[in-house]
Amino acid sequence: MSSSENHIQRADVAAGRLAQPPRTSRISWAIQGSSVGDYIALTKPEITFLVVLSSVAGFSLGSPPGIDVWLLLITIVGIGLTSAGAGALNHYLERDYDRSMKRTSTRPIPSGRVPAVRARNFGVALTGAGLAILCPLVNPMTSVLAALTVALYLFVYTPMKRKSSLNTLVGTLPGALPVIGGYAAATNSLASGTAWLLFCVLAFWQMPHFLSLAWMYRKDYSRGGFEMLPVRDVDGTATVRQTVLFTAATIVSSIALAAWAGFGVLYVALAAVGAAIMIRPTISFARSRSNADARRVLKASVVYIPVIVLAILLDRLV
Repeated sequence: MSSSENHIQRADVAAGRLAQPPRTSRISWAIQGSSVGDYIALTKPEITFLVVLSSVAGFSLGSPPGIDVWLLLITIVGIGLTSAGAGALNHYLERDYDRSMKRTSTRPIPSGRVPAVRARNFGVALTGAGLAILCPLVNPMTSVLAALTVALYLFVYTPMKRKSSLNTLVGTLPGALPVIGGYAAATNSLASGTAWLLFCVLAFWQMPHFLSLAWMYRKDYSRGGFEMLPVRDVDGTATVRQTVLFTAATIVSSIALAAWAGFGVLYVALAAVGAAIMIRPTISFARSRSNADARRVLKASVVYIPVIVLAILLDRLV
């Protein structure tokens, strides 16, 4: 190519007359304007991950020596899909309220990246697929428990968030039921004091987890019209009291689980590590009532459940 042609091509590029080569530094996956990342966000992946972990813990408690890996994988997929679908449907139900909150205004639906109807259909499809897997391939009891979890989450807890500060306490029920679902998947039974004690651990744990989150975003929740406890509890007295109380209940029930289930030293050691992780930020939050310490409680709570689940798995396998 001659020097004059080079000058002409550079001028055409500058004027936008020639197509620019595609950028290869980032791959963009899109579904009619919505990225795959938007659909993943709709599934509330952090919550779904914890739900799956809980079900794995319940499954391992109910399994005889030598876990049925194939059945466990099917259970994980079924419960995971059901949880993901419930998350998407929660996004759909709360789309108008999410627009008024800074924390949630950039979510896929209120930001306009995913149309509401498409998000609803996506949620229904995931939930239906999860239940369709669980019922014939695991057992009907597990499928019923998963459906009950979805119903409580969407039609009791979600609307209650705008009516009563007790919503967090009520929300612990669908949050802890996946443990029982995992146990039922392994045994086709609900008759286990151990599984129900682990249910209590998960139910208690959710209170400091969500109260710390609500304290951090209490002004945002107020703008959205949500009746979270920290919205009404201006000085934080009730929020701190419940955070400390339920953190203590979580730790005590985790220790009681060791005695009830006959877990060994490995479980006790890891449960002690989990307790140490939770206690320090909880005490700091009780003293300061600051957003920074509330965030530390939240982060500690996110670590706690994986530690307990790991302790259970290692005790069963080692």
